[in-house]
Amino acid sequence: MSEYGFDTLLIHAGARPDPATGARQTPIYQTTAYVFRDADHAAALFNLQEVGFIYSRLTNPTVAVLQEKMAMLEGGQGAVCCSSGHAAQIMALFPLMGPGKNIVVSTRLYGGSITQFSQTIHRFGWSAKFVDFDDMDAVAAAIDDDTRAVFCESIANPGGYITDLDAAAKVASDAGLPLIVDNTSATPYLCRPIEHGATLVVHSMTKFLTGNGTVTGGVVVDSGTFDWSASGKFPSLSEPEPAYHGLKFHETFGPLAFTFHGIAVGLRDLGMTLNPQAAHYTLMGIETLSLRMKKHVENAEKVAGWLEGHAAVEGVTYAGLPSSPYHSRVAQICPKGAGGLFTVALKGGYEACVKFVDSLELFSHVANLGDTRSLVIHSASTTHRQLSEEQQIAAGAAPNVVRISIGIEDADDLIRDLDQALAKASA
Repeated sequence: MSEYGFDTLLIHAGARPDPATGARQTPIYQTTAYVFRDADHAAALFNLQEVGFIYSRLTNPTVAVLQEKMAMLEGGQGAVCCSSGHAAQIMALFPLMGPGKNIVVSTRLYGGSITQFSQTIHRFGWSAKFVDFDDMDAVAAAIDDDTRAVFCESIANPGGYITDLDAAAKVASDAGLPLIVDNTSATPYLCRPIEHGATLVVHSMTKFLTGNGTVTGGVVVDSGTFDWSASGKFPSLSEPEPAYHGLKFHETFGPLAFTFHGIAVGLRDLGMTLNPQAAHYTLMGIETLSLRMKKHVENAEKVAGWLEGHAAVEGVTYAGLPSSPYHSRVAQICPKGAGGLFTVALKGGYEACVKFVDSLELFSHVANLGDTRSLVIHSASTTHRQLSEEQQIAAGAAPNVVRISIGIEDADDLIRDLDQALAKASA
């Protein structure tokens, strides 16, 4: 279906009428296991000689539709869905890493990702080097013989900063490494990182893709363009796999090597499975992605512009504003707009931020983003509270900063709510 336009793919990619009932909406296949035709069929499935359904920790028909849809929307060869965005990041790294290996990552990441990379992955014997991705020479200098991937966000959470993906891809390619891009804040509507040289794209589907704040989910989309056998650095994909009688994933599956490994080994052993009901909600949400993202962008541009001129506001990070140092990257990386996420720095500091958040009425104070509803959170006291103040500032979540996720309500109503809350916060 690659010849169809993006909006058509949102509706039709991967989705077909149910062959058993004719149901037009993808059914929720709420089943644990699947009956094999015979013993030979079962053996072929377990040997990866035939594609099909075995057990829902690995594959499920509802999830399979979502995987195909996400691969097509991002312009990739295949995709693996899993239980959350954090799960997707581990799933992306799992075939690439090993004890003593490292990744080079952007300092501008979601606070939970910073914790995952700076703390949790040490338990696997992995490590991360944090670098400012505005300095590509520093990114290149951080890469060493043990580096196995370069990681960044297309539109960084919380600040809405836009990464120069073309430059990052060149640095990664020159080093013979995959570039992994978290595209959660942009979605494939605003940015398609594979077109800028990304190898793998990850999402927290919990956010803009589902768009209704009902379920968690993650996905890893593989471009299918990376040569996993070229350097010897990725033995999980290039060397014989003992659990499958010496099968070599890259040699056997070519551009789908990463996807097959993600299912046959990653989901099999890590078990971070997306449940079919969550996949169903996400599929329904994706159908309206274009309509919602247009409104998110339209509202964000109007609200951010208003906030920038408010006396209580020290600054707004929205890349859609001409004053933003990242404004020039919008046309290059996100030609349909800079998204619906940004931060606001208040002149009153930490205490003003707390009063501001507590005074809002339309905005929901939650640890989420990308909802149809406008959302707000004070990152320094919540999502980024585990970081030092220096790390918070580097991540764009300083103590005087509030993160705002603009929804699809009437922008004038949002402005009125922000105005009264700012008045109370600065009183």
